[in-house]
Amino acid sequence: MSVTGGMSEETKPESMSLHPLCAAAPEPELMCIFGTGDLGRSLGQRLLQSGYRVVYGSRRPHSCGPLPQGAQVMSHAAAAQSASLIFICVHREHYGFLETMAPHLQAKVLVDLSNNLKKDMYPEANAVYLQRLVPGAAVVKGLNTLSAWALQNGLLAGKQVYLCGNSAEAKQAVAEMATKLGLTVLDRGSLSAARELEDFPLQLFPEWRLPLRVAIGLTAFFFFYLLIRDVIYAYVEKGEDISYRIMVSLANKVFPIVSLIMLSLCYLPGVIAAFLQLYRGTKYRRFPHWLDCWMLCRKQMGLIALGFAFLHAIYTFIIPIRYAVRHKLISRVVNEMKDNKTTPFYFDNTEAWATDSFYVLGILGFFLYVLLGLTSLPSVGGSLSWREFSFIQSKLGHLTLSICTAHGYVYGWNKFIRPSTYKWYTPPGYMLCLIVPSVVLVLKVLLLLPCVDHTLTRIRQGWERTGPREELSKSKAINL
Repeated sequence: MSVTGGMSEETKPESMSLHPLCAAAPEPELMCIFGTGDLGRSLGQRLLQSGYRVVYGSRRPHSCGPLPQGAQVMSHAAAAQSASLIFICVHREHYGFLETMAPHLQAKVLVDLSNNLKKDMYPEANAVYLQRLVPGAAVVKGLNTLSAWALQNGLLAGKQVYLCGNSAEAKQAVAEMATKLGLTVLDRGSLSAARELEDFPLQLFPEWRLPLRVAIGLTAFFFFYLLIRDVIYAYVEKGEDISYRIMVSLANKVFPIVSLIMLSLCYLPGVIAAFLQLYRGTKYRRFPHWLDCWMLCRKQMGLIALGFAFLHAIYTFIIPIRYAVRHKLISRVVNEMKDNKTTPFYFDNTEAWATDSFYVLGILGFFLYVLLGLTSLPSVGGSLSWREFSFIQSKLGHLTLSICTAHGYVYGWNKFIRPSTYKWYTPPGYMLCLIVPSVVLVLKVLLLLPCVDHTLTRIRQGWERTGPREELSKSKAINL
């Protein structure tokens, strides 16, 4: 009996230590949403998936349409009393009921997600107007750049959202919630910045403006340059009217030129940034503003380059069915039959190798082009680890640039020293387009030389004058 009693006494403390593990988990935080439209339903679904409880405030709680499973719905007053953080997902013109609810919204955090149809639609920002209606609440403007579609499809990882408000505590509460949703939060200061935040969704392709301007400028330049060299030159010097080539032949020369230059412009800023870090001896200084802007729009430049590559491929496929090509082939056969003679046709082994190499490089380059474009899609890139994504975008990206550049060099391998190539003493378009990618590839090779052959004396001497931290930053710069 004593042994039994001793054992029970020994096991008692252990059994007591298990009680905290069996304690009930804390109840998830409750979030309130005013508005049961597309945005309100999508936001509620996303909050539920992130572990929050959700309650909707509605004018018609019993007939407000389908809501996410697990969410509650009640009147505006009852919903406001049950939560401390309330999302306002209604249009500004419906804010009137909030003024009558001001007593229920005292000390609440109101997140204004509204946007306008155009700039300067109202004399004051929606969030400022809301704060004036409910002076006892803490209004935070934010999350208004999120669409219902993005919330429904979960495309939020790493997406940047903006917040502004007069209460630091209220902004902190909203920022913690947004971080839990997978968003990156940027504080834009007081509520006076609300007008700027409300104008963000009204901007038309802000990240595409610079790439589109560059692409349009390059397209216009090379179109008129080749128009002068090919069409106008033939008319002035030979009296031939070949203006019909403008629609297909001329365009099919412009598309690959612009595509290759745009692709090289995706990797040129990274190389410049690497040399800039090596020169400075540290990675802890900001890049110049122009370089920052350039690096932020590399994805858009790459997608535009892929679009021009697609046009080049499609135009190349239709060449055999063009009237001018068919007429030329048929005329040659008819002329030989009329004159009853056969033109000797010799097989050139070198030309055969060059032609096959040209086509193979083009096919491989286009395949890698498409692969790079697919991995830039959020649904595909999100499934890759950072190392896999970096390998595809950097290593395979430079391989794509190398293959496409070689494609251009093989195209003109026997034309570089031919005098007839330089019409009016001007180089052909494909020679001009090879300058930028060749510079990028040469600079990339120079960046790799210190790691392999310990050359680039100036860079190595810079390392000897710096500490370990700066030396580490330089090695990272080489990997750009």
